[in-house]
Amino acid sequence: MTNNDFIGLAISYIYAISLLVLGEGLRRLFDVKPDLTRKMIHIGAGMWVFGVLRLFNHWEIGIIPFATFIGLNYLFYRYRFIGAMDTQDSSPGTVYFAISVTLLFGLLWRPDGPVDSVAIAVAGIMAMTWGDALAALIGRRFGQHKYQVGNSVRSWEGSAAMFVASTVVISLVLLLLPGSSLSPLATPLSLGLALLTAVVAATFATLVEAVSPHGTDNLSVPLVTAGVVWVIKQNLHLFF
Repeated sequence: MTNNDFIGLAISYIYAISLLVLGEGLRRLFDVKPDLTRKMIHIGAGMWVFGVLRLFNHWEIGIIPFATFIGLNYLFYRYRFIGAMDTQDSSPGTVYFAISVTLLFGLLWRPDGPVDSVAIAVAGIMAMTWGDALAALIGRRFGQHKYQVGNSVRSWEGSAAMFVASTVVISLVLLLLPGSSLSPLATPLSLGLALLTAVVAATFATLVEAVSPHGTDNLSVPLVTAGVVWVIKQNLHLFF
């Protein structure tokens, strides 16, 4: 490990601790409900994948912060250390969150070549980060039309938010990340292909989110979304 790796790890842990402190501070000082602070931490943690891409040049080191939080998040869930992450219906979703990011980055992020597919991983993670969070927030606030699949109860309003948010973030990732300084080895998609891929992937993400048992969507959504994007990219020659 280099000095830059140690610096990157230090910044990553400081960022994670700051998120938890901010969430807990908002809950205690301003009586912000845990439903909101949990989603704030959820979004902040997901967005840190861009910090990881900036700070690390070796995927084996870059996944350490998220891998560490597999165990830490389990302890937070099991012993309720952080009130800002505990809602009445808390699940081990934060554990699944860390697992999915670690798996996707471990499988697809190759900053030293020959081919870097981290944009696919980030697309899946952003669908979880923004799509899932907005689906929950809007569903709780505006969800008047409910439906049930198995034991999962969702709202059409929440699912619509999931689809729109996922389409937007996936298309932005596929358009802007490949070929950028964060992923210079990846090949960018055209606007049309990025939008088409985003719509198809967002459709699957929305369907998976709707049927996933409580908390498991933090595992199923990013993995399925990334899988769909990967399949489409691997088979573009069949359609164009």
